[in-house]
Amino acid sequence: MSESLLDSINSPADIKGFDREQIDRLCDEIRERLIETVAQNGGHLASNLGVVELTVAMHRVFDSPHDQFVFDVGHQCYTHKLLTGRREWFSTLRTEGGMSGFPKPSESGHDPMIAGHSSTSISAACGLAAAKKLSGDEGFVVAVIGDGALTGGLAYEGLNNLGRMHERVIVILNDNKMSISRNVGSMARYLTAIRTRRGYIRVKTKISKALSKIPFIGEKINGLLFRSKKALKGAILHRRGTIFEDMGFLYIGPVDGHNEKVLERTLNVAKSMNNRPVLIHICTVKGKGYEPAELKPKVFHGISGFDIDSGEPKHGSTTFSDVFAGCLCEFAGQDETVCAVTAAMKSGTALSDFASTYRRRFFDVGIAEGHAVTFCAGMAANGMKPVFAVYSSFLQRGYDQLIHDVAIQGLNVTFAVDRAGIVGEDGETHQGLFDTAMLGTIPNIHIYSPAYFSEMKPMLYKSMYLYTGPSAVRYPRGAEKFKPEGFDAEGNDYDLLGEGHDILAVTYGRIFGNLCEAAQRLSEEGSDIDILKLGLVKPVPPEAVTSAVGYGTIVFFEEGIQHGGVAEDFCSLLSQSRWQGHFIIRAVNDRFIPHATVNSALAGLGLDADGMYDTIRHLQKDGTN
Repeated sequence: MSESLLDSINSPADIKGFDREQIDRLCDEIRERLIETVAQNGGHLASNLGVVELTVAMHRVFDSPHDQFVFDVGHQCYTHKLLTGRREWFSTLRTEGGMSGFPKPSESGHDPMIAGHSSTSISAACGLAAAKKLSGDEGFVVAVIGDGALTGGLAYEGLNNLGRMHERVIVILNDNKMSISRNVGSMARYLTAIRTRRGYIRVKTKISKALSKIPFIGEKINGLLFRSKKALKGAILHRRGTIFEDMGFLYIGPVDGHNEKVLERTLNVAKSMNNRPVLIHICTVKGKGYEPAELKPKVFHGISGFDIDSGEPKHGSTTFSDVFAGCLCEFAGQDETVCAVTAAMKSGTALSDFASTYRRRFFDVGIAEGHAVTFCAGMAANGMKPVFAVYSSFLQRGYDQLIHDVAIQGLNVTFAVDRAGIVGEDGETHQGLFDTAMLGTIPNIHIYSPAYFSEMKPMLYKSMYLYTGPSAVRYPRGAEKFKPEGFDAEGNDYDLLGEGHDILAVTYGRIFGNLCEAAQRLSEEGSDIDILKLGLVKPVPPEAVTSAVGYGTIVFFEEGIQHGGVAEDFCSLLSQSRWQGHFIIRAVNDRFIPHATVNSALAGLGLDADGMYDTIRHLQKDGTN
């Protein structure tokens, strides 16, 4: 067996001298490593398999980190990490204390920007390039953006500004015909039209190959021909150029994104344009090289682990997302005004059944959360009951629309806030720690937080039918936790468990189960406490505050950011009731939470059963905070 090429690479410089056979071998080895690692650790497989040749070509043509690469969303950076000195610890991908699944400047100088959300790369590249120019740095900035990210408005803001700047920026549009869900909208159709210009592509390719064979002057003429491509297109297609050219870019493509040799040649042509922005349109196959991922790219976009031989994912138990979607389908079957909206996350938010059953009332707006919020506002203004299912961390992108278009008008829009709280291995950019603080700043909004599956339906019903203004139902990733014996989770606005003990512990959402475990352990030791469970966290029910006034010590456990969170609101309400006592908050205190398992992250925050037990036991021993 020949020695591994991949295991000999410690920096991008190591691959610059490889011959064509070695490059092909390296790409094969990279794919094997990606499949092995993601099968074990979980992660984003299909997108990474699709950009192997592209990433290799980029590192052969450019000089990272002097030339800077910005990967949009960032989940396709695995090959980049393997080639930039992180190969030896790639096996720690997405594990606690190990390598992040996204670009991270604190991890390597080859990562100029952190990324985790879509459509940001072009704007970031604009800023990086402007700073380079001001400092006299002649390096290039390369932004790699997927076709799905072009459904996000920020991408066009970046294109609009970059097209009029004279910076050394190359935008690579990775067109794999899908994002997480199937691409939607006019841009998807437009890119399809470009891809199908076979006459133009064939002629262009033949001319380029012929010129490249002419000694000395062939490459120069080829470069000149690329620079005058608008004229060439007009002659062959009898039509004007692309939207990208109209915005000020030199457009090159479509190019085969799995032909590394062609990609190198194309990137070198783009470099020769010097101070003119270039957009290279490449076509790739999501999941390339691993048949299960090619056949089911949505399944292998982000996966928790799988069997390599069969390609079968490791299925988990029923999730909050599944329960939400089932309830919404039930309501939609009884009410024709119920509509579901998603931002390119049909599968992630478990809305596939709704989409097939109620096709006319299902709307996938693409990666455009701000648009989705205002779209829902328009639907509600005309009598529909829109429910926008969105991850907590992605809803952050629609904050202005939440206030301006929904809340001020008091419209009946329901936000199904998925992945609320700690999400685990995706890390800082995906943790759902800010939704209660963010939504809590908005007047006249109701926020519900089910701790158990049985609470989803009554809380969703209240949001959609009993309250006519904007509301949210926030729920975590995964399954429900421990439920105390005899507790009926009916979706009440609040529940008080126990009465007359010295300490009151308050919480909401899934960590109520952790608190109950801690309380059970304390009870077995003869140290009982009372528990206040909030189901409605904004506005906090006045009766819940009244029930807490009689306690001398209150500890509030919150799986979210402390500043502006529910705990601080609860404390303020107590103060207004002239309560005097000891109030302790255990929450996420002014920091971001890195990637780790959900259980480990909660333990590190003192929000697992053991941490809650320790906090309360300490209070009981001291009799103070």
